[in-house]
Amino acid sequence: MTFSIVLMGTPQFAVPILEGLMADDRYDLKAVVTQPDRPQGRKHLLTPSPVKVAALAHGLKVLQPEKISGSDEMQQVIDMAPDFIVTAAFGQFLPTKLLNAAKIAAVNTHASLLPKYRGGAPVHYAIMNGDQETGVSLMYMVKKMDAGDVIAVVKVPITSIDNVGTMFEKLSLIGRDLVLTQLPKIASGDISPVQQDEDKVTFSPNIPHQLQNLNFNAETAQQLDWHVRGLYPTHPAYVRVGGQRIKLIQVTPLDEVTMLEPGRVVEKSKKNLKIAAANQTVLRIDRLQPAGKSEMAINAYLNGIGGQLQNGDIWAEEPINE
Repeated sequence: MTFSIVLMGTPQFAVPILEGLMADDRYDLKAVVTQPDRPQGRKHLLTPSPVKVAALAHGLKVLQPEKISGSDEMQQVIDMAPDFIVTAAFGQFLPTKLLNAAKIAAVNTHASLLPKYRGGAPVHYAIMNGDQETGVSLMYMVKKMDAGDVIAVVKVPITSIDNVGTMFEKLSLIGRDLVLTQLPKIASGDISPVQQDEDKVTFSPNIPHQLQNLNFNAETAQQLDWHVRGLYPTHPAYVRVGGQRIKLIQVTPLDEVTMLEPGRVVEKSKKNLKIAAANQTVLRIDRLQPAGKSEMAINAYLNGIGGQLQNGDIWAEEPINE
C-alpha cells in the first residue's frame, strides 16, 4: 500500500525525513511546506530553507506561506487530502482544520523526550542543562504545542563532546527512521500511544539573544562548557573581551581550582588559555572566533590579538544588557 504524504519542515533536521520518504516506495510525497526564504549572513541574502533546497532537487511541489493559518497554501494542502501530514521543526502552529485534512493522521517529529522540552529549542536546553540523554518523540498533532499523545520514542545519549550540531545530525536520522517505520503501524492500528503527563511538562523556548552572553561569575567551568555546546553552532555563545565580542566555539572544563576572580586569566602560554569561572573552577578555551575574524584555534589567537594577555588579567568581562 502507498501512503500519500505532505511534509512540513524547515531546517536541516527535516531533510533526512524528506529524503527517506522519497526513497521508500511505500510513500508518495505530494508536497513540501516550509518557511519563506529569509535573509541570512552579513549581506542578508535571501536564502531558502534546507528543506526547500532538498525538495526542489527532487522536483517536488513547494509551498511557502508566511502564515499557514487561512492561507491559500493551507487550502491547497486540504484539497490534496493526504493520508498523512508529517511535521518536523516547521516553525508554525497548524490550525485544527489543517490537521483534520489528513485522512489517517497528522504527526510531528520532535527532538526531545516528551513531555520534557516542548517548544522550539529542545536540543539546546537539553545540552545547556547538562542532561545525559535526549531523543526523538513521534506524536499525534494537536493544536496545543507538542502536547499530543506520543506514538514512539527513541533515546540518544549526549556525550561530553556533543553540541547542538552533532546532536541534530544524530536525531535527524532517528526522526527519519521513526517516520518511515511508524506510519504503516499508525495506519494499521498497531501502536499504543501514550498520553503525556502534564505534571512533567517543561518548555524550551526559542533562544533569546541575552542567553548567548556568558557570565563567568555565575557559571562554573562545567556549566560554561554545557552552555557553549548547547548553543553552537546555531546561536554561538560569546564573552566580551576589551569591549569586543568573542564567540566561544569549544572549551574544556578542567579538574583544577583557582583563587582568582571569575573572568581572569589563570594561565596563558603559547598553546593554552585558562580562565577562572565561578566556584573557583577553571575553563580552558580551545577554539574561538574574535569579532570580524574566522574561527581559530587558541594558539592562533594567542599568537595574534591575544598575545598581550598576562596571568591575572581580566579576560571575560561581565555581561551587559543589550
